[in-house]
Amino acid sequence: MIICKTPREIEIMREAGRIVALTHQELKKYIVPGITTKELDKIAEAFIRKHDAIPSFKGYNGFTGSICASVNEELVHGIPGNRVLNNGDIISIDIGAEYNGYHGDSAWTYAVGSIDEETQRLLDVTEESLYKGLNEAKPGDRLSNISHAIQTYVEANGFSVVREYVGHGIGQDLHEDPQIPHYGPPNKGPRLKPGMVLAVEPMVNAGSRYVKTLADDWTVVTVDGSMCAHFEHTIAITETGFEILTKA
Repeated sequence: MIICKTPREIEIMREAGRIVALTHQELKKYIVPGITTKELDKIAEAFIRKHDAIPSFKGYNGFTGSICASVNEELVHGIPGNRVLNNGDIISIDIGAEYNGYHGDSAWTYAVGSIDEETQRLLDVTEESLYKGLNEAKPGDRLSNISHAIQTYVEANGFSVVREYVGHGIGQDLHEDPQIPHYGPPNKGPRLKPGMVLAVEPMVNAGSRYVKTLADDWTVVTVDGSMCAHFEHTIAITETGFEILTKA
């Protein structure tokens, strides 16, 4: 069941999203060679709590981190630990914050120091694919128009869209209906309505689209070891289009 939010609920989610965006801004200062993912996690948790929010991911189905920190071939759900970031790495950081009972959710992939040209192109294409999808988020249109726009752009640029993980509705629960694949034909699925709040999050591989989960039961990596990227915003459908909630 898709839950449309009231203006008051969206107001609360706007603040949750703002806290997520501010946390990304804060962490970006520390993403340099030599820092560990555990150190980034501690910075994020302290920052979220300082803003009267709770890290959405901490304890979620047993997850131990406050953020997901996924490096290089790690796509999503990387557990913060003692891994040291090196020059040339990329790191995808997924942040959720619960504020007054409602969640905001956003992921971004960052360069660590200097990265090669092709890896930068992967980041650029994945980020742009997110906005290509969001531009299809219009009241009255079908949900899969978002999915189709993302897939079309990614594949036209020679990269692969991961199919095992999808975007989602969000609100009082971190994951709500509907599921939002980042691939598929246009003009399918439910019609978008004002009040829907969606987390759209294309996950893109430089090589093949196939992924697997490691023995920790969390960390998802590319099967071929290729680099991958992940960008996500939480948006609210409005009367005329959409509003990005995960912005500062």
